[in-house]
Amino acid sequence: MKLVVGLGNPGKKYDRTRHNVGFDVIDVLEKKWRLDLSEQKFKGVYGVERNGTEKIFVLKPLTYMNLSGESVGALMKYFQIEPDNLLVIYDDLDLEPGKIRLRQKGSHGGHNGIKSIIQHTGTQNFNRVRIGIGRPDPGLAVPDYVLGKFPPEDQPKVEDAVERAAEAVDTWKKEPFLQVMNKFN
Repeated sequence: MKLVVGLGNPGKKYDRTRHNVGFDVIDVLEKKWRLDLSEQKFKGVYGVERNGTEKIFVLKPLTYMNLSGESVGALMKYFQIEPDNLLVIYDDLDLEPGKIRLRQKGSHGGHNGIKSIIQHTGTQNFNRVRIGIGRPDPGLAVPDYVLGKFPPEDQPKVEDAVERAAEAVDTWKKEPFLQVMNKFN
């Protein structure tokens, strides 16, 4: 069993914001895989994709970003999913808009959603797809920046990054994550 998690904040007010690119990837996968994300449990909404006999859970935590680990940890514990079968998709201030980076493990790097997942799973050894959102201009607070929408000039780059991230997740259905990293990094 595998678990794919897209991080974001629930509610219309957060749609298409920088902090919600993880949710945007899940939306692409929902269409691509014809998923039904209607199960409401574990403080989130999820659906199940099948790859042969293997189940792939796809989750959008509804806890708000900073408490994402509550949802992820509960689902992982209930279905006994190992950390190396977890893939988390989220925004990254340190990457330019439109860039993606895949990693197998690492610290939270100041991202509160990842910090919460590490706290609730007890490990930082899980797969990640980071999508660049860039840094705010001097004087703009980070929370205001991440909760803001992309400017028009960044939209095409970000949409492309979301599509590539979804493609990377789709590739992970069939290939080990290390191979996926080599293809997409």
